[in-house]
Amino acid sequence: MFISLLSAAAATAASPASSKSLIPLIMFTGFVALTLLITFWAAKRNTGASAYFAAGRNITGWQNGLAVAGDYMSAASFLGISGMICFSGYDGFMYSVGFLVAYITVLLIVAEPLRNAGKYTMADLLAYRLSPRPVRAMASLSTLTVSTFYMIAQMVGAGVIIERLIGLSFAPAVIGVGVLMLVYVVFGGMLATTWVQIIKALLLMAGAILLSYLVLQYHHFSLAGFFDAVSKADYAGTAEPKNLLEPGLKFGVAVAGKWGPLDLVSLGLGLVLGTAGLPHILVRFYTVPDAKTARSSVVWAMAIIGIFYIMTTFFGFGAATILKKALILTETGAPNPNMVAPILAQELGGELFFAFISAVAFATILAVVAGLTMSASASFAHDFYSNVLHHGKENRPGAEVKVARITAFIVGAVSIGIAIYLGPAVNAAFLVGLAFAVAASANLPVIIFSVFWKRFNTTGAVAGLVTGLVSAIVLILLSPNGLFGKAGAPFPLENPGIVSIPLGFLAAYLGTILTPRDLEAEAKFSELTVRAHTGLGAEKATHH
Repeated sequence: MFISLLSAAAATAASPASSKSLIPLIMFTGFVALTLLITFWAAKRNTGASAYFAAGRNITGWQNGLAVAGDYMSAASFLGISGMICFSGYDGFMYSVGFLVAYITVLLIVAEPLRNAGKYTMADLLAYRLSPRPVRAMASLSTLTVSTFYMIAQMVGAGVIIERLIGLSFAPAVIGVGVLMLVYVVFGGMLATTWVQIIKALLLMAGAILLSYLVLQYHHFSLAGFFDAVSKADYAGTAEPKNLLEPGLKFGVAVAGKWGPLDLVSLGLGLVLGTAGLPHILVRFYTVPDAKTARSSVVWAMAIIGIFYIMTTFFGFGAATILKKALILTETGAPNPNMVAPILAQELGGELFFAFISAVAFATILAVVAGLTMSASASFAHDFYSNVLHHGKENRPGAEVKVARITAFIVGAVSIGIAIYLGPAVNAAFLVGLAFAVAASANLPVIIFSVFWKRFNTTGAVAGLVTGLVSAIVLILLSPNGLFGKAGAPFPLENPGIVSIPLGFLAAYLGTILTPRDLEAEAKFSELTVRAHTGLGAEKATHH
């Protein structure tokens, strides 16, 4: 099927209107060929559930750090934040700070206990001392919800980029990305997904370093000169100068009304706390041999992600000082944040660099989507199928992996269908914000209470998951980006984190203290604490 998509794209590229599209198409094809070879190599090593779901737990610290960074630096990071910094300056940069600071939460609270106490999914940690069936059922629903929203955003981004770059229309582009992603996950499992993410992270860092170098070269390698130009950015003389270093261009009272600064606080809470509850990030810690390597991989990821987000300021501010305003607007005159980085690459590095950055953006989406599908299918197969339906007793060898592969097809098909239905105009940042808000409101409270609060019980876990999930979704539907539009929105904030996260914690707390003590859960708390901090009895690596 993908061959037919490529041939259709080639036919489009051959047309006079888009003769330049051939270079990105060749780069896309090269990346696809490389990743399919990796998938073929990984498929031969996928013997058993541990190999399929956790890459045999043989990934090293630096490899997993690169893979976590590759999983995390999504299209929203690379394309969206560059555009946001270009148009909103300092306020756009605050987005990237939230994404980076989030890893301190992951490092200090989540990575080590998760690796030591779990097997394949986040719910393993929760079910360690709580009643497994209700907790796993709700955790699986939360994982599927977060993964699907995040994935739809990536699919929409993929469709828009490929439509713009090689002339392939939106629907076939989305289907092509979906089919490729399913090939990685269904045949290659976590091992293929990990190496696709590592390669993508290396490509993305190489492109980012080169683009940052070209921006600084344009400003004669003078940081003082660069920031002076940013403080009176006039989009290459085609717009009124404005100081992009000044806070308030996006979240200021004058722009966003009286709730503007509160929206920034809400967004920051969602980003900083949401990362520690994102299923596709959490499952990465099961691929390493032990908790020490899990911590090491978080440090690697923080270093890579930190350097990358510092470089996004060069893309965003560079575009504002180098590009003409008309180049980064849509045909209707609206800001076009998703294309700022590729257009800057084209301006500074010519057609070949434009093709490389575009192919990297494509690789970014593929890697993130593969990680999301992997976490969703693992959660459904391991948590719901094996542990809820079959009470933890696998009814026949290999059934769990088979169910995971079927789930990957279903999740992929649903995401492709919804992305095509919503179309290229949907606000992708809105969908990503929803994923982070749900993860922070539903998943994080129950993870923290499970590890650190002895009294915590099953009712509290289910109450926290349900309340966090429902409140985040309802508040986003009532927000200015939701069902009623900006004018009639009953809930004034774009991101619900400031309300839904405390609600998730409160529901988990009240659900626990208003119900009888669970002596069995409390008795297992000491056992969980020892295992979480020492790794005694943790899942071991498998060697082939």
